[in-house]
Amino acid sequence: MTGYGALFKALGDEVRLRLLNLLLQTGEKVYVCEMVDALQLPQYQVSRQLSLLKKGGLVLSTRSTTWIGYELTQNDSHFMKELFSSLKKELSRAFPQDLKNLKERLALRSKGVCVLGCSKEMGKKKNNREVP
Repeated sequence: MTGYGALFKALGDEVRLRLLNLLLQTGEKVYVCEMVDALQLPQYQVSRQLSLLKKGGLVLSTRSTTWIGYELTQNDSHFMKELFSSLKKELSRAFPQDLKNLKERLALRSKGVCVLGCSKEMGKKKNNREVP
């Protein structure tokens, strides 16, 4: 799949939209472990969905020591600017809890960089109840 097909396929899943929302709202690099905690999903699922967003040309990844960070692609096309602008507005209303969780997780950074893997405390919580 090439061009717009991969892009629109990447937008066709709620988890991928939630991940994209985190990146759109923060406007900065976010590490996989931070997204895992924010969305309260397994790491393998988050990584798989991020790879599809990357394949669709929506995000870029970089490795920093042991962590992999993702950020939005820097595409200057009018289409992508309008797409990101529309998604940012709509997704912020659809997934406010994700952003709240991410802000709590980002507060654990040291000098703007992730310093720990997935937080056991955040990973235990799901819908305000303990997960076995």
